[in-house]
Amino acid sequence: MRHFAENGRVTPSTEQSATALGIARAAALFERLDVTAAIATLEPVLAAEPNSLDGWHLMARLRLAADQAAGAFDAANRAIALAPDNPRSLATASRALSLLGRHEEAVTMAYRAVIAEPINALWHDRVAWALIAADRQFADAEQAARTAIGLDPNEAHYYFTHGVTLDALGHSDQARQALLTSLKMEPENPVAQHRLAMLNGEAAREEKPKKRSWLPFRRK
Repeated sequence: MRHFAENGRVTPSTEQSATALGIARAAALFERLDVTAAIATLEPVLAAEPNSLDGWHLMARLRLAADQAAGAFDAANRAIALAPDNPRSLATASRALSLLGRHEEAVTMAYRAVIAEPINALWHDRVAWALIAADRQFADAEQAARTAIGLDPNEAHYYFTHGVTLDALGHSDQARQALLTSLKMEPENPVAQHRLAMLNGEAAREEKPKKRSWLPFRRK
């Protein structure tokens, strides 16, 4: 039901409902992997209601999915301006910064997410990947990966992250075990399969690590 004030204008509650509906439509398109349509749906929603934290969160994720790292960072920044301590905004900004090659800032943003919500494994995983992308402090990355596993031991991706950090440290046997654990939990994961093949000498290693992070918001 639409609600109108005495002057005939739509009331704020109706505007909020329209915003929520627009975000829901964009999210549904995202679920169907129609990223372009989702962005097109969400843009006018945010133009009409620029103070929607959920809207900017979703836009940042959509821009990342569309390989638009600069746009993702801008959207994440809009969300951070609305809620400076929101860990999801900080982690999304961190991922975008990693993709932009701004590694020091990416690491800082990832740690800010951990400080904001230290019991969430996702943010520790983001710290690990920010450090991996920066190609430094692998011991700290390995510690972050172990922390993520401790917080959520049933998530295969965190064992994959741990395996990558152990490999970076030169601990091949431990890295292999971590990757095997990940694959035991998710046998069809092609990224983990390829990483294990590289570790076993069955596939060529890349000359340089990809400056990207894998699946930071794949679950939850």
